[in-house]
Amino acid sequence: MSKLHYITRPSSLKENAPLLIMCHGYGSDENDLFSFASELPEEFFIISVRAPHPMQPNGNAWYAINFDAEKGKWNDVAQAKESIGLISDFIDYACKTYPVDTKNVTLLGFSQGTILSYAVALTYPEKVKNVIALSGYISEDMLPEQIDKDRVTHLKFFCSHGSVDQVIPVDWAQKAPVYLTTLGIDNVFTEYPVGHGVAPQNFHDLKAWLEKHI
Repeated sequence: MSKLHYITRPSSLKENAPLLIMCHGYGSDENDLFSFASELPEEFFIISVRAPHPMQPNGNAWYAINFDAEKGKWNDVAQAKESIGLISDFIDYACKTYPVDTKNVTLLGFSQGTILSYAVALTYPEKVKNVIALSGYISEDMLPEQIDKDRVTHLKFFCSHGSVDQVIPVDWAQKAPVYLTTLGIDNVFTEYPVGHGVAPQNFHDLKAWLEKHI
């Protein structure tokens, strides 16, 4: 059994389906990103996962954030690393449980879910093929101290951010493509004139990117 609660949309394929795992943002739940599922390529077996830490009065978090800390935000890195392990284990669980292609796993994250998707892919690159990183950034304190370039160069990233994001500053996100490029990782980075959310054009572009990278 999985330690994480989740919902699924089966693939049109009976076996070796590409797997897409969705990781929502802070204070949300598995239903949030799952609203995209009906619009995404039918070949994907889609799983939307609920973060492990319930919040009051509702919603869930992958790790705690202290909004009173210096620089405005402080991440509970130990809790984040636990969630990175949970997502890694969930990939294994999903690949054993459903008729999916273990070599074709895509992570789609939003905000806190994106921060963890970056970390999972760069910590366990052998488990991931593609990452869609929406409205997040790379938190280097959640990554391994050393990343072996040879293990990560197969990864592909679609990164996007709102140019007027009031929650995660766009300049935090802009560092991600620089970091990925230094590792020799194929990536695209696009900004959209919105706040902390996914613009219709952004969704259109990520869908087109996904279709090319199934």
